[in-house]
Amino acid sequence: MPFSPPTGVLLVDKPGGITSHDVVARVRRALHERRVGHAGTLDPMATGLLVVGVGPATKLLHYFVGLDKEYTATIRLGASTTTDDAEGETVARADATAVAAIDDAGILAGIAALTGEISQRPSSVSAIKVDGRRAYDLVRSGEAVELPSRAVTIAAFDVLGIRRSTGPDGAPVIDVDVRVECSSGTYIRALARDLGDDLGVGGFLTVLRRERVGPFSVRDATVVESREKDAPFDEAVAARLLTPAEAAAMRYPTVPLGPAEARDLSDGKRIPVPSGDGGPFAAVTTDGRLVGIIEVTGGRARVLMNLPVEQPASTAEEEAP
Repeated sequence: MPFSPPTGVLLVDKPGGITSHDVVARVRRALHERRVGHAGTLDPMATGLLVVGVGPATKLLHYFVGLDKEYTATIRLGASTTTDDAEGETVARADATAVAAIDDAGILAGIAALTGEISQRPSSVSAIKVDGRRAYDLVRSGEAVELPSRAVTIAAFDVLGIRRSTGPDGAPVIDVDVRVECSSGTYIRALARDLGDDLGVGGFLTVLRRERVGPFSVRDATVVESREKDAPFDEAVAARLLTPAEAAAMRYPTVPLGPAEARDLSDGKRIPVPSGDGGPFAAVTTDGRLVGIIEVTGGRARVLMNLPVEQPASTAEEEAP
């Protein structure tokens, strides 16, 4: 029977223990579509929202990469690791007396100092490129990596709970549950490291969950299970796709277009629009199709990104990887 290749934006709740690339592979198999990408990597230990583009809508991901984000996390005070999270090896452990001396007021003061516009040194085990190579690859090959600090904004750094206990080796630790709203490019692992360093006992991340990316929430996300390569097309996953128009409208104000205007804009013409100058805007037809992302100057639209209209393939089997 006729098969329309899927296109849209899928909000995925990534489980722990798999990579963001693993999620992309799962979506490819579920939807029988090779063109799948994501807007912002999550570490294997992290869970939560991954914004995934499918089909021609992968072109939209460029406009979602720099959005602000919200996380919940647990910071463990009392030790430091090679990766600033629980996956690394412990490299220093604070004296029990020093950990016991830290009170709630000291933790709150340390967090306050890391709120607002700050200069942050990214974790050495990160995806940042150094001379063309990922920093984490350099670290794993034994090279010392010191990344330059960058300006980031921590809009909110809220304490949800403070728990005092002992670690697996019996040493005292303090677990601090937090909620962080931050600008793109912020490393929550680095916040854990810096809080521990400022308090003089070391710190690392034990739990990280991405709750939100811009207007997209993990509450609206779905879990995509692992599937065999020849598994049938997953109608349930396809039903969770946001259309390109829906996803773009969550990011930008919309400009409605009639059929003739949509055709002219798709052909690259600068059409008059009544929205006023500015942008970007999502140009959407009256029947709900995203034509593209535009900006308006002098009352005329200029295309920043066109979304092509695809013809259906003849059968679902032709689309299967």
